[in-house]
Amino acid sequence: MPAISASPEVDDPPITKQKRESFLVSKPWVAYLIRRGGYFVVSMFVLITVAFLLMQLIPGDPARVSVGENASPEAVEARRAELGLDRPVFVQYLSFWKGLFTGDLGESISSRMPVIDVIMQRAPATLEIAWAAVAISLIVAVCLGLTFGALTHGGRRPGVDAGFNSVTAALALIPEFLAGILLVYLFAVTLDLLPVAGRSGFSSYILPVIALSFGPAAGLTRIVRAETLSVLQQDYVRTARSRRMPAVRLYGKHVLPNLLTSTLTISGMALGGMIAGTVLVESIFAWPGLGGVIVQSIQEKDYPLVQAIIIFYGAVVLLINLVIDIVLILLDPRTALDKS
Repeated sequence: MPAISASPEVDDPPITKQKRESFLVSKPWVAYLIRRGGYFVVSMFVLITVAFLLMQLIPGDPARVSVGENASPEAVEARRAELGLDRPVFVQYLSFWKGLFTGDLGESISSRMPVIDVIMQRAPATLEIAWAAVAISLIVAVCLGLTFGALTHGGRRPGVDAGFNSVTAALALIPEFLAGILLVYLFAVTLDLLPVAGRSGFSSYILPVIALSFGPAAGLTRIVRAETLSVLQQDYVRTARSRRMPAVRLYGKHVLPNLLTSTLTISGMALGGMIAGTVLVESIFAWPGLGGVIVQSIQEKDYPLVQAIIIFYGAVVLLINLVIDIVLILLDPRTALDKS
């Protein structure tokens, strides 16, 4: 993930517990939840519509692919009618929505399996490495960013500052597939320490998760450090330091809560790239998730399966961003008031 500039400076001290509790029963909180839920519904509508239209625009005949190149025209037409492809596009669109509400996403053209069964079988593997990568990226970013921010604030240790910026900028630019290839060569081929492919046991998760979280962790670390430097310049932090507040309490009570707000915001923005990155990472490590399935489905023009996977990926990203937004409001209700 490329370096991103820090969010605006925090001008006020962390909100008190009493103010947070009073906000959670107020009208702005309810209004924010309704408004944010509405955004989610509209985004899902747009996502589903775009996924449907995209499949209509892709050249090729799924019915022909399904029955084979040597099938008779009658067999192709019969298969097209079976798939509902002989109906007008608008009728197909309405039928597609009906299937979404009833849990019937159609049948995979290539495997003849229900699409929902394919997703239920493969989605857990994809979500496991995606969640693990997000968690590791956040933990590494907060720990390293906070540490280097504390070490270099006020212009101290310029050498450490320059080294940190150079290393993290370089690491943030490494794409997932390149990180995966390097990790395989080093830890699986050269050192023979970790398995190169498959999903069997804890050790098989290590390389895919690291490859997926490598760039985002470096980018988020830069954000956290920048936010740390910003928070340490605030008047309430300077007052706490002048009173010789213990470092653990200072960073835990005053600095960290402000970091979490900006860090979660940026992680939500980076999440889409991490989810998309699972496609390449799964291909490198032969991970039995949805990444390999969508590549194969595109090659085989398995439109129902491609549509369902696109919608699944998009829904996961939108849902997690919704959760992140709600968590941000719980951490600092003033965010909702500013958006009201």
